[in-house]
Amino acid sequence: MNDKLVCEICPHHCRLSAGEVGRCRARFNDGKKITALNYGEITSIALDPIEKKPLYKFFPGSRILSVGSYGCNLNCPFCQNFEISMADSTFPTRKISPERLANLAQELLPQKNIGVAFTYNEPFISYEFVRDTSELLKAAGLKSVLVTNGTVSPAALKKILPLIDALNIDLKGFSQEIYSWLGGDFETVRRTIELTAKSCHVEVTTLIVPTLNDSLEDMDKEAAWLAKISKNIPLHISRFFPRYKVTNLPPTPVKKIYELVEVAKRHLNFVYAGNC
Repeated sequence: MNDKLVCEICPHHCRLSAGEVGRCRARFNDGKKITALNYGEITSIALDPIEKKPLYKFFPGSRILSVGSYGCNLNCPFCQNFEISMADSTFPTRKISPERLANLAQELLPQKNIGVAFTYNEPFISYEFVRDTSELLKAAGLKSVLVTNGTVSPAALKKILPLIDALNIDLKGFSQEIYSWLGGDFETVRRTIELTAKSCHVEVTTLIVPTLNDSLEDMDKEAAWLAKISKNIPLHISRFFPRYKVTNLPPTPVKKIYELVEVAKRHLNFVYAGNC
């Protein structure tokens, strides 16, 4: 008997037997359906400035309750949060329900909190928890924010978008070659940006890794493409620092970041240098 089920959340479409966990280390076949093994399992929680997400044009000056779990559906060897993004269910967590998280967000209103940001690891692999919490936040008049790599299927994205107020989407580079190295799909991320920009506040981040995605030509193509969606999409061009499996490269030169910023400004109205 074939008991395999297909996970429909991201384009990997993992086929999982009962009890088997997908490549993201967070979604599994519970014997009846594919669901989130990391539902409500929190590894990180903090009240952050909204600009740290980074979101510069979404309620600037406010704060947002930021939570993360474990796992990711990409495998970036330069991941800046690899301790949790590459972890599995053996990683220490704190269990929290959607109700408790929404209540905590409300309790923090006097500290300029506007809602909850699902961040630190990939939030879409915690799809059910994000959905359930966001429903409660919306009912309470609070904001739901996703900081995501954008590797999500269009069907799953469209279902949850009415609950989401803002996203920062990582655009790792501007070619399938780069995404193949990271275990992802370039067109999926581009589609995510196009779809979300129609209904939410969207900002984009590109982490510049020396020799990988630091060409002026590629940045020109990226910014020109974003401008076709909207010239007002904020783009954050951020410095890489040696982490995880990529420790042989130096930090991205500050000069290079500012060169790329100037290129992107030919097309976009809001371009920022990150970590400089």
